[in-house]
Amino acid sequence: MAMAAGWPVDALHQALAAQRAGLRVEVVDEIDSTNTELMRRARAGDTRPALLVAERQTAGRGRLGRQWEGGTPVSHAASLMFSMSLPLAPRSWSGLSLAVGVGAAESLDPLGSAGVQIKWPNDLWVQDRKLAGILIETASTGQATAGPRQVVIGVGINIGPQPAEGMRTPPAWVRQWSPHAEPGSVLLALAPALLAEVLRFADDGFAPVAPRYAARDALLGREVHMSDGTAGRCEGVAPGGELRIATDSGLRLVDSAEVSVRPLGQPF
Repeated sequence: MAMAAGWPVDALHQALAAQRAGLRVEVVDEIDSTNTELMRRARAGDTRPALLVAERQTAGRGRLGRQWEGGTPVSHAASLMFSMSLPLAPRSWSGLSLAVGVGAAESLDPLGSAGVQIKWPNDLWVQDRKLAGILIETASTGQATAGPRQVVIGVGINIGPQPAEGMRTPPAWVRQWSPHAEPGSVLLALAPALLAEVLRFADDGFAPVAPRYAARDALLGREVHMSDGTAGRCEGVAPGGELRIATDSGLRLVDSAEVSVRPLGQPF
């Protein structure tokens, strides 16, 4: 895995290390998956905080074990792919993916990508088109049950034009609003904001970020359907980050591990 050039490594290191001492920044030419690599390290006992950026992924993964849209290799020419890993011990893990989504969405506003919403539990949308996906995984660090776990947060965001064929949701990309955006500049906007949000979450949980999430909730007030056949009206999220769906049989709280949710009419 050779070091790639053209990335703002020094600026990233300064911005990230100011928040979390010792956090390393690595850029590789090609890898199967940045999340997979950092999870491998965590399971092998390497819990050093790290930001890992790939110019090309050959086996990127999404939620529920899905491959990156179609499973084809993805290059940084059109997409930015990175993962961040650090030990974390929040009082509760509930709502972490939503807090990360808020941090990511807000960090894109200065780039001109106004109107970025969060599609529960882990996608960024612009006008019902998918701009980015977030995958959060945790691994035991070998400490006591109540101790920290290693959290790995993977982000894939469309920088340039994307083909719509074979995608469940039509794509959006940053250069539609910021024509001169480059992966490095987007990463420099995103990564420090994500780290700050994760560290804040570790101290305060989801409750303080809930109003910010509600302001960007792409499903709030909409008729939705779920992959298990249930349909209803989205009423936002519960204090623990569960999706609230008003169905014909009553209110249902949906955990992100259970099912996929889409606006009514959109395929899974």
